[in-house]
Formats: sequence, C-alpha cells, structure tokens
Amino acid sequence: MAFPFSRYFGAQSILVEDVRSKLWTENVNESSFAGESAAYQVAVLEQYKIYVEMADRISARRALANAFFLSLNTATLTAGAALWRSSVLNTWMLVLPLGLLLTQTAAWFWLVRSYRQLNTAKYIVIGMLEEKLPASPYWRAEWKALGEGKDKARYWPLTHLEQWLPVTLAVLYVFGFVIAVVTSR
Repeated sequence: MAFPFSRYFGAQSILVEDVRSKLWTENVNESSFAGESAAYQVAVLEQYKIYVEMADRISARRALANAFFLSLNTATLTAGAALWRSSVLNTWMLVLPLGLLLTQTAAWFWLVRSYRQLNTAKYIVIGMLEEKLPASPYWRAEWKALGEGKDKARYWPLTHLEQWLPVTLAVLYVFGFVIAVVTSR
C-alpha cells in the first residue's frame, strides 16, 4: 500500500454548495422572528460579526504558533550547535538534535496546514452569511479583487507561504547535518 501523500500534502477544495446547504437552520427564517425582517437581519449580522471575530482569532493563534515554533527551532539548533562546538557531542550524536528539529518542523507544518484548512472553511461560511447582508465586502469584493488566491501576481495566500517555512528549514537542517558529517572526517 502506497503512502497517501496527497491526503496529507495535497489540498482538497471545499464545495460552496455543500456549505450553503448546511448553513441555514431549516425551521428558522424571517417568520420565526414574528415576521419582523429587521430582527432577522440583526440576528444574521450579529452571527456574522461573531464569526468574523472567530476567524480573526484563528489567524492570531496561527501567528503565535509560528512564533513559538520558530523560537523552539532556534533554541534547539543553538543548543545542538553549542554542544557540538564544545565537543560534548561527536558528529553522529547530532542525529538527536536533527531528529528533534525534524519532528518540530513536521508538527509546525501540520499545525499551519490545519489552521489554513480551518480558516478556509470559516471564510466560506463568512461568504455565505454575507449573502444575507446588504454588502459582501469579503466574498464578492475583496476575495474577487484578489483573484481568489489563484493569481500569484495579485495575491499569494499567506498560509501557503507559512507552510513552506518549516519544510525549508527541515531541508536546511538535513543539509547542515550532512555537511557536518562530511567535514568532520
């Protein structure tokens, strides 16, 4: 059985119609608010505000996770380098810090990927909520103006870039380990 790389590294699109069909509660509509259209609109607007705030908080948590993993990787790399330079570790003992660094970068990659997936779904729901509001600043305006993230010359989604940082560091760590082993002979 082949390892399903596309399942862990590929991107699956979320079908907007699947979200739209599940978003609205069946028995709740304007008539549920004693026929008051304004009360219904206020309820939709309040839910929209809360949901946008939740999406923003996820983005903030993603930024904190990036800072945490960058600091952790820096500390681990610094400690490994200090031990190696002080001759406490021989070259092959660098496998331990390398393994730790690779584990950290893998965890970092999956966490950023998870945040990206979560926010993708949240912004689709935000777009669906905007369909019930007088304006659609995100769904019909901003996201369309940015080419929906498809045209990298107009906009490159930040989480795509963030996801490559741990991968790049992992490659550099392996490369540095190989250089350390080769030059120590």
